[in-house]
Amino acid sequence: MEITNVMEYEKIAKEKLPKMVYDYYASGAEDQWTLQENRNAFSRILFRPRIVKDVSEIDVSTRVLGFNISMPIMVAPTAMQKMAHPDGELATARATSAAGRIMVVKAVEGRLPVFLDGGVRRGTDVFKALALGASGVFVGRPSLFSLAADGEAGVRKMLQMLRDEFELTMALSGCRSLREISRNHIKTDWDFPHYLPAKL
Repeated sequence: MEITNVMEYEKIAKEKLPKMVYDYYASGAEDQWTLQENRNAFSRILFRPRIVKDVSEIDVSTRVLGFNISMPIMVAPTAMQKMAHPDGELATARATSAAGRIMVVKAVEGRLPVFLDGGVRRGTDVFKALALGASGVFVGRPSLFSLAADGEAGVRKMLQMLRDEFELTMALSGCRSLREISRNHIKTDWDFPHYLPAKL
């Protein structure tokens, strides 16, 4: 099966993993409202494209926690990866390293830039998060599902798909570097005032 976007890895993982393992990775707390809202929030943010700009060269590299990385997408810490694939965390770390990114393995204290974790499934989601002020995003479930689907190769492909979609979104928005991404590139439902009806 040819994978065309990151969300398809979840379907493959659901078919390959024991039900208990899949449910552990895919579920959220209680009624799972927050889990669903994390995903839905991105759909309410629209783009303001800028297509009459030279974007033949796009730079998505950045610096995070003192490391130069190839793009602002990092793999979030996720528990029990060996339930998804025999190589577990080792396969994820190798794929992350090969993609020029970092993998968070423990909490870091101190002052840090703002990062978003939760609901990111497309390169467009990455762009929206950066336009709202995030310095980068973390992906957790996509790394688990791609690991379950195809091991290290799956994680590599998932990261490359996110990068390709992110670069395309930058090009369509007229951005050649991360510094050029701004709040002006998106429109949200809270951008316009909501007027209360006049008193009768």
